[in-house]
This record gives sequence, structure tokens and C-alpha cells, in this order.
Amino acid sequence: MIAVIGLALGIVVGLVVSPDVPPALQPYLPIAVVAALDALFGGVRAQLEGKFNDRVFITSFLSNVLVAALLVFLGDQLGVGSQLSTAVIVVLGIRIFSNAASIRRLIFKA
Repeated sequence: MIAVIGLALGIVVGLVVSPDVPPALQPYLPIAVVAALDALFGGVRAQLEGKFNDRVFITSFLSNVLVAALLVFLGDQLGVGSQLSTAVIVVLGIRIFSNAASIRRLIFKA
């Protein structure tokens, strides 16, 4: 519940403050958002399964964002940034949809 409140508060603050992202960090923002969504959906699924652990959620959240950003940075340094960004998005997208399917099964028992 705290995570959902934090997410809602973060969205409201982001909409009210409307921060500017420095141009150097703009390629990393979408990847970080998708990585954070992956951790969020994983946390919701774990909560519904009765396995939620706040330490696991926080470390998953931070490590997902960090690893995804490092992969995109490495891709930029190697000159294949867009391909590696696409790969990260695909992998995290698959995980998000897998978690969403698990959540649907847990909620609707189908």
C-alpha cells in the first residue's frame, strides 16, 4: 500500500512541478520508467501471492533501473544505443506482461 501511495504522490508531484530533464539524461528516462514499472508490477504480483517483502521490492526497483541505465549507457558507448535500448525494452516488456497475466489470474482466478 505504501508503494502505491508513493507512486501516486510521485505522479502528482511530477505533474505539478513539471521538471526538465537534462538532454544528456533524456535517452535513459524511458528505460528507467519501464524498469521501474517492471519492479512495480512484480511487487503487486508478490503482494497478491502473499510473498511481498519491502527489501526485495526496493532492491529490485533500484537494481532494475540501474542495470537498464547501464545497458543503455554501454550501448551508447559502443555505438549501438538504440539496439540495446530496444532489447532492454523488449525484455522488461515481456516481464511486465508476464506479471500482468499473473496478476489477472490471481485477481480473477482465471
